Amino acid sequence: MQIIPIASGKGGVGKSLLAANLAIVLARAGRRVVLADLDFGGANLHLILGVRGVTVGVGAFVTNPQIEFASIVRDTDYENLRFIPGDGEIPGIANLGSGQKRKLQRRLRGLDADIVVLDLGAGTSFNVMDFFLLSRRGIVVTTPTPTALVNAYLCVKNALYRLLTTTIKRGSAADKLLKEMTRDTERIQRIYLPDLVARLEAADPDTIARYREASATLRPRLVLNMLDDPKDAERATRLRRSCSSYLGLDLEHLGIIYRDELQDVSLGSHLPIVVYKPDAVLSQAIERIADKILETPADEDSREWMDVETSFATASAEAESDFQIKSDYVNELLRTGALSHGDLLETVKSQQIEINQLRRQNDLLKAKIVKAARMGYDVGSGPWRSR
Repeated sequence: MQIIPIASGKGGVGKSLLAANLAIVLARAGRRVVLADLDFGGANLHLILGVRGVTVGVGAFVTNPQIEFASIVRDTDYENLRFIPGDGEIPGIANLGSGQKRKLQRRLRGLDADIVVLDLGAGTSFNVMDFFLLSRRGIVVTTPTPTALVNAYLCVKNALYRLLTTTIKRGSAADKLLKEMTRDTERIQRIYLPDLVARLEAADPDTIARYREASATLRPRLVLNMLDDPKDAERATRLRRSCSSYLGLDLEHLGIIYRDELQDVSLGSHLPIVVYKPDAVLSQAIERIADKILETPADEDSREWMDVETSFATASAEAESDFQIKSDYVNELLRTGALSHGDLLETVKSQQIEINQLRRQNDLLKAKIVKAARMGYDVGSGPWRSR
C-alpha cells in the first residue's frame, strides 16, 4: 500500500483541492483509493467531494472507543474511491494524544487499499509531521508567494527535525545533548540542521547512524499551485536550493497548477474540478501529477527517484505549455465573442488587486527580516534561515 500525505506550511494554498482531485484521478486509473481528511482543526474535504450527511468521522473514532474504524470509512459516488471524513467541530481534536495518534496510524496502515491519500492540516505541528512521515515521499503544496514558500521550507525542515527527534532514544547521549541545546530556543532556531546532526553524531554516533539511514530515503515532493505566469515556476528553485544547502535534502518537483476561477464554480456545484471540467488546464495538471505518482515505485525504501534537475526542468516546461494553452483559450473566446474585452479588463483588474496584496505581504516579510537582523539574528542567507 502506498500512503500519500499532503501537507502545507500555511493554509489557503490549495492542499485539499489537490488531495480530493488527485484521489479521484488515481481511483479512475484503477487503484483502490482511500481519501482521509486529517485536517483536525478545519475538516472540509467532504464539501469538495460533494459528500453530504457526514455525522461521524475521525474525531469520533479517536475519542469514542465504541466506534469501529470500519464504520467511518464511507463509499463515495466515485468508483474505487472511499472516504474517511474529519471532525473539525469536536473540541480539542486538533491536539491528539500520542495514544490516539498511534491508534489512528495503525488503522490507516491496515486499510485494504492500494493508495491512501491523507489531507493533513496546515502548519508544522508534531501531529501533522508525524502523519506526514507515514511516507517517505509526502507532498508539500505551496504557492509562488514569498510567505508561502518560506512556510513550505519550514514544513520540510520541521519534518526532518521531527524524524530526528523520533529516531533518538530517550535517555541516550544524543537525547541529553539535544535537550540541553533546545533550552536555548534562540540558538536552536539559528543552527543549521546538518550542523545540529553533526554535533549529536559526535556525542552518539550509533543513534545518528539510524537517523541518517532513515533520512536517506526521505524525498518530499513539491506541487506549486496557483500560478499566474510561467515565471512563477522559477521561484520554486530557491526553495529547492535552500532545502539542499541548509537541510542536506533533495526536493523533487511533482508539477505546477495554474490559478483557475473554474475551481470556485466547481465548488459551488459540489463537484471536484476533474469531474466538473476534465479538460480544464487545472484538471490536466492534476492528471499529470497523478501519472508521475503512478510511475513512482511503491517501495518506500526504493531509491529510484526522478532526477531533481529533470523534475524542475519538466515543471518549468509544463508552466510554459499550460500558459500557452490558457492564452490560446482566452484568444478563442475573444474571437467568438464569448468573452468581451470588458470581461477581460475586469479580470486583469482583479488580478492587479491580488498582485498588490502580494506586494504588501512581501514588504511585510522584508520588514521582519530587517527587524530580525537588527536584533542580532543570523540572517546572512536570507529568510530561509530564520524561523
